[in-house]
Amino acid sequence: MTTLGAAGVQLAAAPLDPAANAAAGAAAIASAARAGAGLVVLPELLSTGYVLDRTALADLAESTAAPGACLRAWSAEAARHGVTVVAGFAERDGDRLFNSAAVIDRSGAFAGVYRKLHLFGAERDVFAPGDRGLPVFAVDGLRVGVLICYDLRFPEAMRILAVRGAEVVAVPTAWVRGFDHARHGARVSQVDGVLVQANLNQVAVVCADQWGEQAPHTFLGRSLVADPYGLAVAGPLDAEGDGLALAAIDLEEPARARDRAVGSPVRDRRTDVYAHDLGYVPNGGET
Repeated sequence: MTTLGAAGVQLAAAPLDPAANAAAGAAAIASAARAGAGLVVLPELLSTGYVLDRTALADLAESTAAPGACLRAWSAEAARHGVTVVAGFAERDGDRLFNSAAVIDRSGAFAGVYRKLHLFGAERDVFAPGDRGLPVFAVDGLRVGVLICYDLRFPEAMRILAVRGAEVVAVPTAWVRGFDHARHGARVSQVDGVLVQANLNQVAVVCADQWGEQAPHTFLGRSLVADPYGLAVAGPLDAEGDGLALAAIDLEEPARARDRAVGSPVRDRRTDVYAHDLGYVPNGGET
């Protein structure tokens, strides 16, 4: 059995203060590594905080080609401790900004960048929608898919990563109030959606959320690790406070979960029907 310590780091980002966030993220990576993590996931937009001010972010955004304070610090910490890091940051590419996550290998090299596909609310006024699809990153012997926050609301995204062979899906988030819904004495939250997606797609999922307030937003916290059967094996953490959702995940479990004789939601897909009903036809044509 091949196991991996996977950690979802819960932090409160300092608004528009990359130096403080660089230090906080680096300290969290070190703490997670000492606790046994080989994969460390940091929250969405940790580099700047969840501040949707295009002018301010344009001055603070980074890129893997020209790393700023945060990417430099997190890369150095990944190399120092020999861990893989997935970290949310504001990315600059020419005159465009993206809500992105850097994938950093245990040597500190940038293995790639995922750009958030589905922008939420006022993010659309600041960021360009992701233009690099849904890659699976082969890093340090691990197949890692990445989604960011609102991407979880689109089940196609997680399913595509599963079909492409992701063993773990890392999810930097900044979950806000409005998607935790209470009715008739019961509460449905993002956590429930994560567990369902892990179960349906037979992948481990590591979610790292911000906590606290950055007006007008209040973050939900609740960082967690889910196994490929949809069980929370670490967390969800409390709504407030820094923390670490850390669990040892079996990297052979996704394949076992998918290959059950009674049925596999990945193996048994009817793509012939989906293509027709979703309006897709072969060879790039239109219905």
